[in-house]
Amino acid sequence: MATALQFAQSRAPELDFAIATAEPLAHAAGPTLRFELEVKSPAAIRSIALNAEIRIAATRRAYDAAAQARLVELFGRPEDWGRNLHSLHWTTANVTVLPFSGRTTVDLLVPCSYDLEVAGAKYLNALEDGDVPLEFMFSGTVFYAADDGRLQVARISWEKEAAYRLPVTVWRETIERHFPGAGWLRLNRKTFERLSEYKARHALLTWEDTVEALLRDD
Repeated sequence: MATALQFAQSRAPELDFAIATAEPLAHAAGPTLRFELEVKSPAAIRSIALNAEIRIAATRRAYDAAAQARLVELFGRPEDWGRNLHSLHWTTANVTVLPFSGRTTVDLLVPCSYDLEVAGAKYLNALEDGDVPLEFMFSGTVFYAADDGRLQVARISWEKEAAYRLPVTVWRETIERHFPGAGWLRLNRKTFERLSEYKARHALLTWEDTVEALLRDD
């Protein structure tokens, strides 16, 4: 079995991946980006079970003073960025690629968290303009036909990558479609219960009124 698998891997088509465009996914239940993924192969493909790890290549763009101030929690003081600025794991995504020959495109859907305790969301929220440099690292399983027609299976190496610069405006539009003009703050249960008691004790109508009252008392 091991010999057969090695033979299949040696004969596997050489796949190439590229991200063509990105946009908010229409009618999604939550904020979701749709990346148009282009896949090329010199041989006919039966299917691909594809995995993608998406990383933010933070060192591949410049930052103004305002962005640097908002990114202190992630990378420390700007004067220390020479050793602290690094890539961030953002998320993972999976997709099944249907049979094709030569070239095909498929939608790679990426849900977007607005939880600012998550490093990727914290980074994206800190940017006002420009692009987000992304790295897509692919793996998975490819199914294809051998010369004699038999079905072959091979693994896709993590060496398969694609780069894409996501406009910050596209990410912000994706979030704004679901949370217009809003931000989210995660609290542990005990803190939330104390906040609820404060809201009731002061007869405040909304959570925004509650936070505003606390800020005034500061």
